[in-house]
Amino acid sequence: MTESHPPTFIMKLEAIQPSQLYVSAGKLGRINEEIAADGNRAIQPLPVRQIGDHVVLTDGHTRVLAAHLRGMTEIQVWWDEDDMDWDAYEICVGWCREEGIQTIADLKDRVVEPPDYQCLWLDRCGRLHEELKMRRGKD
Repeated sequence: MTESHPPTFIMKLEAIQPSQLYVSAGKLGRINEEIAADGNRAIQPLPVRQIGDHVVLTDGHTRVLAAHLRGMTEIQVWWDEDDMDWDAYEICVGWCREEGIQTIADLKDRVVEPPDYQCLWLDRCGRLHEELKMRRGKD
């Protein structure tokens, strides 16, 4: 049985807008170990979506940062058509733009230890999702 994959294409890293403010140092270390063992094959095609005027990375920020830090300038991506909370992504992209994060290179100085990542990013996202749920009148 063959697994079906969405069509992929190549994008320049500088043309992709991140949707998160921080990267976990622990996860970056693990990705770097995978790349050391498997080469660039460890950097699988990553999902992007058009949000407003930007092509936004919806997942894989750590892998894309690892690719950037290794000198890669392009990456294989695919259009993300999953049913996700795109309102939350728009807000996250707004946070990134407000803090000057417009490309993956802007995250290189925002690699933080796992407890800080939890507090600075994951907890913030959790609060955002709760706020959006309340605005939408859901329990």
